[in-house]
Amino acid sequence: MLLVDARGLLATRPDRDLFRDVSVTVGTGDRLGVVGINGCGKSTLLRVLAGHARPEAGEVRHGRGVRIGVLDQDPVLPDVNVREAAGGTWQAEAVLDRLGMGGLFDARCSTLSGGQAKRVALARLLVDDHNLLILDEPTNHLDLDAVSFLEDRLSAHRGGLVLVTHDRHVLDRLTTEVLELDRGHGYRHVPAGEHAGSGYAAYLAGRAERAERAADAEQTRRNLARAELAWLRRGAPARTRKPKARIEAAEALVQGRPAAAARPGDLALELGTTRLGSKVVELHGVTFAYAGARPVLDGVDLVIEPGDRLGVVGPNGVGKSTLLGLLAGRLAPGAGRVEVGTTVVVGELDQRGATLDPAMRVRSAVVGPHREPDWADARLMERFWFDADAQWAPIGTLSGGERRRLQLLIVLAAKPNLLLLDEPTNDLDLDTLRALEDFLEDWPGALVTVSHDRSFLDRVTTEVLALDGGGGATLVRGGYAGWMAWRSASTSPREAASPAGRGPDRAAERAAKAPSATRSPSTLRRLVGQAERDVAVATARRDALATELAGIADHRSIAALGRQLADAQATLDAAEEAWLALAAEAESAGVAL
Repeated sequence: MLLVDARGLLATRPDRDLFRDVSVTVGTGDRLGVVGINGCGKSTLLRVLAGHARPEAGEVRHGRGVRIGVLDQDPVLPDVNVREAAGGTWQAEAVLDRLGMGGLFDARCSTLSGGQAKRVALARLLVDDHNLLILDEPTNHLDLDAVSFLEDRLSAHRGGLVLVTHDRHVLDRLTTEVLELDRGHGYRHVPAGEHAGSGYAAYLAGRAERAERAADAEQTRRNLARAELAWLRRGAPARTRKPKARIEAAEALVQGRPAAAARPGDLALELGTTRLGSKVVELHGVTFAYAGARPVLDGVDLVIEPGDRLGVVGPNGVGKSTLLGLLAGRLAPGAGRVEVGTTVVVGELDQRGATLDPAMRVRSAVVGPHREPDWADARLMERFWFDADAQWAPIGTLSGGERRRLQLLIVLAAKPNLLLLDEPTNDLDLDTLRALEDFLEDWPGALVTVSHDRSFLDRVTTEVLALDGGGGATLVRGGYAGWMAWRSASTSPREAASPAGRGPDRAAERAAKAPSATRSPSTLRRLVGQAERDVAVATARRDALATELAGIADHRSIAALGRQLADAQATLDAAEEAWLALAAEAESAGVAL
């Protein structure tokens, strides 16, 4: 059954085309993923396909009797309670519970956060009978279990699906075709051959092939231009007899340029990092509860060390964002203490950009209210893909991904050495997401991130702190993969959580252990590397003194150098012992050096 057929669609911004002459056809069983950089018109296209917006050119036809369910980035709910907004049935309650809204059935929709409202709107769509679902970033604000549930539900959907998402797992599993919006054009990527069954893999292969063709075409153009230039330069008399059309063609070749890139260069996130000392943040027996509620964190101990890469996971509402607030110093514990190193500079990225004023222009948000941007500020904004026009744009006119990128710019410009990122991948396009992962992989500071993005967690974390919903936490080595293996092996999450520290009795037990018991793999690698450098320096110092001593005959000088040589040997012995101890600790912990 044909569900939607759109032909020759056009949508523009004042300075450029969003997309031109784009056509989309979706029938029963089709699963279309829409990708492209932030601000390219993905959300606009979805609204046009749903009939919620009119294209500036082209037409959209819907199949007879088609029932369309639409999830906007920021849905608007009626002023009723959550249960009624989701449909008021037992099925609605079951889906709400799976999406993390089980304890809010009677809450008024007007009191919900943006993320909670989106989950309620999604629950209503999953309960109602639609044969075409059009979803804009449906995984935003969902925890990992809810994302898995959504994948299963959409995989079983028998109608059509049009989906905008940055979640590469979701794209890979659910889409059978990808529409890429790039510089005003639409490119279809249909799986075939080795990429059969994965629209995302077909998109990656198609994009790479298009880039290769563009490079080949540019090389051909240059070769032709050189040949025509040589022909034109064969003397003035000969040139006058050349056909005018060929001369014009040659000039066009010489002046031709390849199509401008969608963005000027790579996203340059590296703005410098303040030096970080040996102590970052430590939580000792920390308990936190909101007024009238049970503790979301209860007696939790945690040590963040230089170079740590920690992911925080758990169901919605268990205290992940609260933990970041405690680490940042925005929240104070009800019991226990939070110790922050004196050299720590915190950079915090919240979920929704609450600190960004929609009426403020981008340039003012970057430099602050007390001065005008200079050329260096303009260059900095351009590095983050905000061109001259975008720098003057009110923040409220930016897409969700553009606002997220602006947040990153403001946070990184402060040169933090501790990054606290709350769902940093929400609304980011795939290019920006990969640039962020590349940056974090080599960033020298400490990182704590709350994320539901499995690919992101896989790449940037080496440890996971799993919050269990009852106030407890478990620290699991091995990043996301290690956590999944631990989770599969755990028969009782509450019982398995005890080693991470709930309550003062467990805190005392851990305090009695050797300090190395809490060292992360990344910290061990760093300490072993430093110990190796200490051994090398001490060895060089001892050898230099021994060489100098061999060439001296004066007994007083020999005695003085002998004392220095003894001290140098003692320093070397201590360095070697430290290295051996760290290497043994790493080996026992299974850390590859």
